[in-house]
Amino acid sequence: MDLVHDATVRIHRPGSGYAHDGPGGDFLGSGFFIAPSWILTCAHVAMRGEGGVVNVWFKEDRYSTELSEVPGKVVAAMPGARPQGAAAWPAPDLALIKLQRPVEHTCVYVTERSEAMLRSREIHCVGWAPSQGGGLLKRSGVCAVKGAYGASDDAEQVVRLDGDWLEPGMSGGPVVDLARGEVVGVIKSRLDNHQGGTAVGIERLRTLKVPSTPVEAEADDTYQSVFHAHDRYHADRHNSPASTERTWADAQSELSAPPGGVLGPKRRADLLGRLAEFPPPVSTRSLLALLDSLPGVHSRDHRPAPRGWRDGLGALYDTRPRDRDAPLELVLRYCMGVLAADRPFGTPSTRTAAGSLWEWVKRISEEELSRDFRQQLAMDWAAVRLRLEESRGRARAPLSKPVRYGERGYVVLELEPQGWVRDRYDWRIGVARHTGEMLPVDEDSQGSALDTLPDRLAAALTEAFRQCDEPGSPALLQVAVAPALFGLEVDRWELPSDGQPLGVVRPVVLRSSYHGPADERLARWNAMPDAGMWAEVVDCDNELRVRVPEVAHLRTLPHESVPVLCRYGSRPDPEITAGVVRVLDTGFGVALLQRRPTETDTVCKEFHRRAAEAVSDAHARDGLPLKVHELRKGVRAERTETYWSDGVALYWDDPHHPLPGSDEFLEAP
Repeated sequence: MDLVHDATVRIHRPGSGYAHDGPGGDFLGSGFFIAPSWILTCAHVAMRGEGGVVNVWFKEDRYSTELSEVPGKVVAAMPGARPQGAAAWPAPDLALIKLQRPVEHTCVYVTERSEAMLRSREIHCVGWAPSQGGGLLKRSGVCAVKGAYGASDDAEQVVRLDGDWLEPGMSGGPVVDLARGEVVGVIKSRLDNHQGGTAVGIERLRTLKVPSTPVEAEADDTYQSVFHAHDRYHADRHNSPASTERTWADAQSELSAPPGGVLGPKRRADLLGRLAEFPPPVSTRSLLALLDSLPGVHSRDHRPAPRGWRDGLGALYDTRPRDRDAPLELVLRYCMGVLAADRPFGTPSTRTAAGSLWEWVKRISEEELSRDFRQQLAMDWAAVRLRLEESRGRARAPLSKPVRYGERGYVVLELEPQGWVRDRYDWRIGVARHTGEMLPVDEDSQGSALDTLPDRLAAALTEAFRQCDEPGSPALLQVAVAPALFGLEVDRWELPSDGQPLGVVRPVVLRSSYHGPADERLARWNAMPDAGMWAEVVDCDNELRVRVPEVAHLRTLPHESVPVLCRYGSRPDPEITAGVVRVLDTGFGVALLQRRPTETDTVCKEFHRRAAEAVSDAHARDGLPLKVHELRKGVRAERTETYWSDGVALYWDDPHHPLPGSDEFLEAP
């Protein structure tokens, strides 16, 4: 229940606060984090916000009693409005709220079984409600499942609850089956002057509208995006050697009837995470066909119909085994079906996901199943691997050549610390032409504090951009600083002329005022291929912070590799800075840095996963500035699939266009 309470949130109208906590104030109801940056609640709660915008009060730190506030936008509501004349909001009465900026928070574990709530006897309801002394308090109670209004194929099926009192404001809160340790539903309504009420099963989210256009990325289908993020979240925390937090898999393993059937909670969390690395099924029909091909599985018995890989796995739990090994064999056959399935789109990571799932299948079968069964699996994998090789040969090429920033003008901002005054910096701004000529714009050698720089430099940067921007193609901004200042977030500065962060308006990259050997820099830059790169995390091993390798080891990394510093942070200590210097000494002209603060127990697998995808998607070195620019625009546009990149910086230092000496800058009037 502690895990549930940590993820349960309050939903308010925009502009609300603790001064409006009363029953008649801005409080709308409850909800809970179902996946990173996603909240599940009732439609009748979420749609009472103005223009589909709400404020969410949540617990950012599980050890703190204070709540934080973040705005959210209703992305999907089922149905989207209450029919005219209807006394209550019809079922399924569910809504998904997307946070409008990235924050740290915990998530519940959601069942993958169909009609799991109707199979529960006793459930716990959690939500926020007005307290007798004023304000709001979290409330929980125990109810019994008494049946349902509507059959399993009825779109408006709701579950009847009896038992404890459900208070006003608890609507949208989670319904938890403690016997199995999973969230199975959402509180919908209470009975006036009576105990009990109604709830909606989690599986009703499967009726969320299917995209009408082809799905070309995970984010194109909200249902798949949310549940893939949910499963990766729990797998990452279960598998992380760095995290010291108690996970859902830990708690579920101690139950008398843990979920997951023959898999058990920990194995199941791991498997669901691996399945979530794949593109979703091409369609519900294709998933049903896979389930129908398995012995003893009746896919049509599961309503609403399974829609994602996790739903298909949940459908296997209800089969009646013919012998001791049958349930586990069934799961592994299903996994092989996922490996062989058609894909709605391709991603560079699919091949890695396939290898990861096969290794899981192979390990489990070797530990527990017969040699004959293992041989059949090996034959199936050989066929799948052949298909993967063929698809790799048909890999999509970049649609167009990336912008080559060395062939057009760009803006340079150089910051240099004053040696005689602490935390004061001289600055110079110039416009670089493709000919190598540097045109000075402005400079200051009197020393400025870092927090005054955005205002102090606004006019000069605006003028510099005006000199080299082109219609529809803003110029690149290169920020030249010492490695210890790579955490300076110039990309978040806002100019009055734009009203948006610099990194959203234009590509912003880092350059270093310190460089390693010039010949090594030039050789590595020239040897980097025009297409094909991969990320190489150099300061984090198995999610544990490690020392950046010595230069001799870094030199062994292929020319296609882009170093990633997962643990740089906002204020790096001397050891971190020294690690960056070793990367520069090796001659790397391109690197990614995560500047968001991290703790020793930070779970960073999602960052590793997404950084690798971003580097691969950029196709070529010259595509990386635009790729990072797209990610920053995505964060600004509240696209949750880009939230992982909040705080990412790109070091991009072309040795063919070296920084000019200070003599040239000091010619500015």
